[in-house]
Amino acid sequence: MANPVSVLFAKLKIDGYIAALFGMVVLASILPVRGEAATIVGWVVKIAIAVLFFLHGAKLSREAVVAGLTHWRLHLTILAFTFVLFPALGLLISRSGVLSPTLSSGMLFLCCLPSTVQSSIAFTSIGRGNVAAAVCAASASNLLGIFLTPVLVGLLMHAHGEVGGWDSIQSIVVQLLVPFVAGQLVRPWVRGWIEKHKALVGQVDRGSILLVVYSAFSAAVVGGIWKIVSIPELFLLLAACVVLLAVVMTATVFGARALGFSKPDEVAIAFCGSKKSLATGVPMAGILFPGATAGVLVLPLMLFHQIQLMACSVIAQRYGARPADEA
Repeated sequence: MANPVSVLFAKLKIDGYIAALFGMVVLASILPVRGEAATIVGWVVKIAIAVLFFLHGAKLSREAVVAGLTHWRLHLTILAFTFVLFPALGLLISRSGVLSPTLSSGMLFLCCLPSTVQSSIAFTSIGRGNVAAAVCAASASNLLGIFLTPVLVGLLMHAHGEVGGWDSIQSIVVQLLVPFVAGQLVRPWVRGWIEKHKALVGQVDRGSILLVVYSAFSAAVVGGIWKIVSIPELFLLLAACVVLLAVVMTATVFGARALGFSKPDEVAIAFCGSKKSLATGVPMAGILFPGATAGVLVLPLMLFHQIQLMACSVIAQRYGARPADEA
């Protein structure tokens, strides 16, 4: 007999992993880590982030990336949506006054992040899009995001005094880029083991992010997050995330058509250009911002991530159902 909770999640199209992430928020709200224990958890989180990005580097296929590199026009289009349109919309939201200053900063941080890798490729495949180009574009977005996200955050959020400048960039390099490059260098030797133990590697990936979320929200709870963010504000945040995704999805689809891209390329642009990476965003927030601040700033990202999964699963199936001979 099927698990009733699993059946409910399937009907509502709720990702079990997203439920686990929000479970970490609940756990941190009830049992936040404090004092010396928080210091120990902080060091464990730094190690977990390094392992996470080492595995990202080791998993990234150079052959797939090289196969899509020649389609530079498509990649520039996706990067423009990811690192130009999104931040511009984030600025509009932050200056609209609809959300509180803290949640506005969270939306702005969300908009500075790179695209996802795994889900962008998966949805492009389901929608019968240009998978090779999606692999290249999503991978390039994540690699460039290691550099561009701290720069964009520094430029757009400087007024809030939340970014540590050069120290933050150094932390990004040490905790994210160095492990990523190390993973790429050892890939020829560890590729077989990683492919053989995909389930274990996936658990390490997700477990690392769950740990980062718990640590960040523990600090936020100790700092009084639930006195700062009210229930009505959470609903406003949810609405803002829905509107943001709708605007960007519309821009990517009609932008791709206006620029004369083929239907498979349009699918890749729609999914790679409209998504934001939880796997990159949560660790990066922990590096760029103080613990209490990071816990609040990842709230918009967690909501947006679930919304984009639900929406893109429907859109991908509609793309995939188009006639086989459609240009």
